[in-house]
Amino acid sequence: MSRPDVVVHATAEVLAAAAAARLVTRIVDIQTAAGSASLVLTGGRIGIAVLRELASTQAAAAVDWRQLDIYWGDERFLPGGHPERNETQAREALLDRVGVDPARVYPMGASDGPWGDDPDTAAQAYEDVLAKQRRPEDRGPAPSFDICCLGVGEDGHVASVFPGSPAVYEIERAVTGVRGSPKPPSTRITMTLPAIRCAAEVWLIASGAEKAAAVTMALRGAGEVQMPAAGATGRRRTLWLLDRAAAAKLPSELLGR
Repeated sequence: MSRPDVVVHATAEVLAAAAAARLVTRIVDIQTAAGSASLVLTGGRIGIAVLRELASTQAAAAVDWRQLDIYWGDERFLPGGHPERNETQAREALLDRVGVDPARVYPMGASDGPWGDDPDTAAQAYEDVLAKQRRPEDRGPAPSFDICCLGVGEDGHVASVFPGSPAVYEIERAVTGVRGSPKPPSTRITMTLPAIRCAAEVWLIASGAEKAAAVTMALRGAGEVQMPAAGATGRRRTLWLLDRAAAAKLPSELLGR
């Protein structure tokens, strides 16, 4: 497990722009070395803000968008095209603007999709997608994603893995259905912590004073059942990208890693 690095930016706007610039640099580096790259997207206010910044920066032209595999860490189980789906927001903010290869974009199922209104069946279908992308050298229940981006909730949830929920206890499945989510909509699909931990790099992006307590608890070693963000770690690197408000309660020894 990698020791977290913490980077703090002045405001949420600066954070989004800086995270986008960092993503461009890292994706280009990975593509230069390996020819292609894989990225797990997150939703939420700051996650979509990062994607908008990524679409608008001139540096994004350096990315070979057709050599990028796109996944999602979780999804709101709503009809296809619904404005609250993470996929819909990501397509509007970035994907429809940069020429990605549709065959390399892997959205999670919708409630009106081929698996019907059953999040567990749709979750199994997405797990099957991930299994097909695994290489012989990959270990764990999911491919070795290059970068997995995650938001952090006020309660410390990541993706749709909430504190004390059945999903946080999952140790074998890569993807699971979520019912009774404390945040609407109540029905969701999510990657599990074991799948997230398959990523080479996990980037946790958080802004706002309402996130400060959860950020501090996760970085100070809270258990993942109580604070799922604490269990979201990358194989090679775990990077926390924060604004000052979200970092306000961090002790000085955790800053500047």
